[in-house]
Amino acid sequence: MRFPRLVLPAMAVILASCGDDADLPPLVGRSAPNNERAEAMFSQAQSAERDGKRSKAIKLYDTIGDEMPVSTRAPEARFRQGELLEQEGDVRKAFDAYQEFISRYNNSNLYEKALSRQAAMAQSAADGHVKTSFLGLKASISNEKIAEMLGKVRSNAPRSSTAAKAQFTIGEVWESQGNSSGSAKAIAAYRELVIEYPDSKEAPEGQFRIGKILLDEARRGNQDQANLDRARESLQDYVRQYPGHHRVGEARKLMSNIGGQDIQRSYEIAEFYERKGDHGSARFYYEEVVNKAKSGALHDKAKARLAALGN
Repeated sequence: MRFPRLVLPAMAVILASCGDDADLPPLVGRSAPNNERAEAMFSQAQSAERDGKRSKAIKLYDTIGDEMPVSTRAPEARFRQGELLEQEGDVRKAFDAYQEFISRYNNSNLYEKALSRQAAMAQSAADGHVKTSFLGLKASISNEKIAEMLGKVRSNAPRSSTAAKAQFTIGEVWESQGNSSGSAKAIAAYRELVIEYPDSKEAPEGQFRIGKILLDEARRGNQDQANLDRARESLQDYVRQYPGHHRVGEARKLMSNIGGQDIQRSYEIAEFYERKGDHGSARFYYEEVVNKAKSGALHDKAKARLAALGN
């Protein structure tokens, strides 16, 4: 069969594509010129390190990672860039360099070390932030950035103990903000911890803190019954799920205090209705106080008011 002259080159390309891989052009970055360039630049970077020119070395390593990402030297160059930035104290850039390494070179023998260094950096940044926040000092890295860093640590090794710790620390960072917005985000982070990592060593403390934060929010001025109910339920869940945890006694005391707040609230409502002249509603809440309190000052005062109001 005769083929038109113009078809023959196209068929040649198709037939060539079915041949041995060795006949195909090398991948970008794996070709000899790229590897040679990367090797030369890597040597320059090492020489700069020896001469104390750390900034120059960082730039050279970065260039290898950016321009020759699949060269044989690229993984080590990117990892070394992260190490030098860490030594420089540039937490954000060092973290990002490790993240680029982790995202691309999971087969490298440096992979586990990169995960470990990145997690340690994020945790250290968070620890420093939490301490300065509670002391009222200004932290150098924002809540949002630290939470983002910890989120990447968690996502890079989602089933590890490091992930559970990172998730717990996200809660701590938001909790340290000390306002309602931070509290809401902290509760969400602790809830995710308990759901995703219920058997982790951080989960009991996370569940306890959900109840504690809700109670603190109530004391800060948002003392509606729903808030107190959520706090009680969270602490009850904590005691039921983690009966051997060291804060169970504290949780029981907090729940008892919530009960006392409920009684105080009922007594105040009864007084309100009595002042308005709605004696039926007043009696209802005074009786609630008597039934809940069993004894004590409020119990006795409520009984006295019931006697005064009569039937």
